[in-house]
Order: sequence, then structure tokens, then C-alpha cells
Amino acid sequence: MLLEPLGDPFMGRVGQRARGSSGGSRNAGFFTELGFSFNPQFTDENAGCLIISDDIYAMLLTEPFFKSFMKKDIVDATKGTEAILALGVDSRERVDELVDKALAAGGLPSNETNDQGFMYGRSFQDLDGHLWEVLYMDPAAVGQ
Repeated sequence: MLLEPLGDPFMGRVGQRARGSSGGSRNAGFFTELGFSFNPQFTDENAGCLIISDDIYAMLLTEPFFKSFMKKDIVDATKGTEAILALGVDSRERVDELVDKALAAGGLPSNETNDQGFMYGRSFQDLDGHLWEVLYMDPAAVGQ
């Protein structure tokens, strides 16, 4: 999923424009099953505004609409990798919960579990093949 910042991260709200999907309602259902919601004010037949947290959102665009923002070819995420999206969460249990929900909703496993003690992560591919990493880092280990 190719991301471009849309907001000023120093203003407390970070937005992303993301390559969306071949099927908007299919992906909306996928991310809803993971526990996320969409902002209806910025969601229509061309785009869905995925709310990741109070300060982070991603615009999931249909491929024709996404193409209108660029002149370059769009990568087929089932055959090549364009980016890895990483979500930091507050516990190892939340990592497992989110990735298990993604797999149950039809996502595919991506890499092996990465357990380094102080850092724990798992990954999955969404319905379009985009790579997502879900990570937890022990706050006590930060700065050591």
C-alpha cells in the first residue's frame, strides 16, 4: 500500500493516502472484522476513510481513483511489494488479537512471528496482498 502523508504529524493528526482495493466493500468488511471503522464523511464509492486511531487514518482508494493521483504504474500487491504498513499496539496480546482477526477474516500470513523479548511482532497480508506488520515494543526497553 503506497502511503503519502496528508496531514501535519506535529498537529496531532496524521493522515495517509493509500492505494485501496479492487473491491471496496470487500475490504471495508475485512477491516471492520479487525475492529476498525470508517468515517462516513470521507467514504464513498471511490474511497474509504479507515480510522486506525484518534490520530491516524488511511484512505483506501479504488484502483481507478488512486490512479488519478499519479502518472506511474500501480504495483499489483499480490505479485510485488510496494510498502509495509506497521501498526504499533500496546501489548503482545493486542498483536495476537489483531493478526488472528485478520487471518480469520480472510487475510494471509506474511512472515514468521518476530519475538525478540523486548519487541514482538506478527504480520499478515490483507485481501489485496498489502503487507501489514503489527508490533509491540516494551516501553521499558526504549532508550536502553
